[in-house]
Amino acid sequence: MAFGRSSRNRRPVEPVTLKILVAGGFGVGKTTLVGAVSEIRPLRTEETLSEAGRPVDDLDGVEGKTTTTMAMDFGRITLREDLVLYLFGTPGQDRFWFLWDELAQGALGAVVLADTRRLEDCFAAVDYFERREIPFAVAVNCFEGTERFPEATVRAALDLDPGVPLLMCDARDRPSARDVLVAVVEHALARADRPREPVTTLGPV
Repeated sequence: MAFGRSSRNRRPVEPVTLKILVAGGFGVGKTTLVGAVSEIRPLRTEETLSEAGRPVDDLDGVEGKTTTTMAMDFGRITLREDLVLYLFGTPGQDRFWFLWDELAQGALGAVVLADTRRLEDCFAAVDYFERREIPFAVAVNCFEGTERFPEATVRAALDLDPGVPLLMCDARDRPSARDVLVAVVEHALARADRPREPVTTLGPV
């Protein structure tokens, strides 16, 4: 009987590692999304909100939020044997934007998380990636009890270019968050216009 080549003799695959940013306004769900998909324990730099920060941290619409990311969130997800994403969640408050340039170095692309209750909070992130020509996708985090709007309405409100992917997601749900990351990778690689195996054919992780 003929047998295929033993998996024990197969040379290990050296995975390609890609850096993806997860950005958006304060309290939009960046830490939640990174934690939902990460296969390692996420690195978090969260601190409890203090009274001193209330004058500068806008809690309108997220009154129940008690912590904030001070530097970044970090996680990792393997999309397939030869493709690994390193996720860097950016801080949302204006006073920490000086960290963005450092975090953006070497990034293939980005996710801009949006909350339709505070849609204007993601304008700065959209503008940042557009100006630096970093490919990005917008993911509307569908919080419970919030009004749902048609994609065309959200796209018009954000003044997005037609080629920018726009998805609805639940940042708490691993498959939903993973779909967002796949969309970003597909978009970024299409922008780079280099040959690739479609990421959308990947099975569940």
